[in-house]
Amino acid sequence: MPVTKSYVAKSVEAMRPSGIRKFFDLAAGMEGVISLGVGEPDFVTSWSAREAAILSLERGFTSYTANAGLLELREEIVSYIHNRFDVTYDATEEVIVTVGASQAIDLAMRAILDPGDEVVVVEPCFVSYVPMVELAGGKAVTVGTRGEEQFKLQPEALKEAITSKTKALLLCSPNNPTGAQLDKEDLKAIAAIVEEHDLIVVADEIYAELAYDIPHTSFASLDGMRERTILINGFSKGFAMTGWRLGFVCAPPELTAAMLKIHQYAMMCASTPAQYAALEALKSGMSDVEEMKKDYRRRRNYIVQSFNEIGLDCLMPGGAFYVFPSIQSTGYTSDQFAELLLKEEQVAVVPGSVFGKGGEGFVRCSYASSMEQLQEAVRRIDRFVNK
Repeated sequence: MPVTKSYVAKSVEAMRPSGIRKFFDLAAGMEGVISLGVGEPDFVTSWSAREAAILSLERGFTSYTANAGLLELREEIVSYIHNRFDVTYDATEEVIVTVGASQAIDLAMRAILDPGDEVVVVEPCFVSYVPMVELAGGKAVTVGTRGEEQFKLQPEALKEAITSKTKALLLCSPNNPTGAQLDKEDLKAIAAIVEEHDLIVVADEIYAELAYDIPHTSFASLDGMRERTILINGFSKGFAMTGWRLGFVCAPPELTAAMLKIHQYAMMCASTPAQYAALEALKSGMSDVEEMKKDYRRRRNYIVQSFNEIGLDCLMPGGAFYVFPSIQSTGYTSDQFAELLLKEEQVAVVPGSVFGKGGEGFVRCSYASSMEQLQEAVRRIDRFVNK
């Protein structure tokens, strides 16, 4: 008897494929493409971290770790978070090692949301945020930010988005895709609203190490916010370890216990060799992080100046490794600009529209490429814009 109905969940059927992947797939079939679309470092994981993973395999460390991760790694994470961001956690009860920061966000959403609970999501935002809220049964309520305000969340806009059903705020600083960084005063204003409305904050701080002009302030470090924060971080961006798929989440015990239950059933534990690599990266890799950051700062300054000279208005981002230039002066939509640029000049960028309504009229360009590639990409974009 033939199948006469769809067995796919309606929530998944309604979900749009990643707009970023669409342009990666288009670029993959073309020769000579310079990609400014990829959201990962062009640096290689430090040798000491790679060697630690190799050594762990040679020593036969190929079994499961504890569900929450190697205790030694969790202790090193606690030390790292305390030394870098002035927040203290208990390694035995308040830290979980996850399969990337994305899994940590997914765990957080599934642990805190009941059907119909609302989560305020700040746009433009990483493409996974809204789907992760919806897959957990929640409702994403988006709040836009504007270039005129440096893409920073405005307190009044946050207040307007909060209802009796609001349970959480999902916040990313430095931001993907805009590179916007919230300073301590910005965060204090948000924290006051969070406390007033008794919310929890899922703070995605995966780009914390890539803050160029002012030090990163962790939301959990603010007065009264540690108990209201699920702190998300990891090794992909700051430590150039995207393919290792290793992140972590820090939160009060009640929340980590809930997340750990889901993690036990869904994932068991993160990769053992990757955990040994991360342990070594924390112990000896900070000098590599600083060198990488220094190079990114140089590239950031170059590409921002170049885009503004071309005639594409571009703010100086405070962190991450993205710029978010306006392409409104060209008369194209974000999708049109990205498709024509790829077709005519073989440069891949990501249309801002995939990051939410507020991203229309912009494109995301990653400067995690060599300076030579950035210079050639700028020449091609200049030619395209000024035809």
